[in-house]
Amino acid sequence: MFHISVSLFSQTKALESKIDLFHDKLLDIAMTFKKAIQVFLSEGRSENYKKTSKHIKQIEHDADCLRRDIESKLYTQNLIPDLRADVLQLVENLDRVINRFDEVTYKFFIERPEIPSEYHSRIIELCDLTATCAENMGKASRAFFRDLSSVRDYSQKVYFIEHESDLSSGHLRNAIFDSDLPLANKIQISDFINEIADIADLAEDFIDELLIFTIKRDI
Repeated sequence: MFHISVSLFSQTKALESKIDLFHDKLLDIAMTFKKAIQVFLSEGRSENYKKTSKHIKQIEHDADCLRRDIESKLYTQNLIPDLRADVLQLVENLDRVINRFDEVTYKFFIERPEIPSEYHSRIIELCDLTATCAENMGKASRAFFRDLSSVRDYSQKVYFIEHESDLSSGHLRNAIFDSDLPLANKIQISDFINEIADIADLAEDFIDELLIFTIKRDI
């Protein structure tokens, strides 16, 4: 199973290029998100963080434009009619993850949580796991369009990393609530931990659906 290596869009190069750019946006925002949270933890809502947050917002905006363009071309040009619904669903789910990176970054900007320094390294670890999970989700999705034989490999990485993210976020929340921080601070920090970990959960949900679409395409 999953032996196909022919591009789904071999006859529609313009659309293939836009799909590639869309995946690039996902990888870009995941890497920038890691940088953004590191900057926030070391500098707070500094000019550097504002600049990084603005860059993430621009990536999200560009991805939205690409998504609308891809969806329009799929309909107006009647491309890959047998798989159009699946491709549209994948694109929308990818966009949902991109949006969540932007939302969490903006939430840090607005709420400015006070996170004690002893938890910084563990927050960064969680962000790294979440971003890496999303990156492998993006690679699995790109493989769906180019080489089905690689989909399962990247998918298994997503499942593994999402599990590690669950463990990391759970241990971190326990540490926060075992601390002497005021309850309001505990709740706020726990909420941010959940927001970050939820990105990995979205990636896992995406992979569940992607594997079903992959089986359908391979039949």
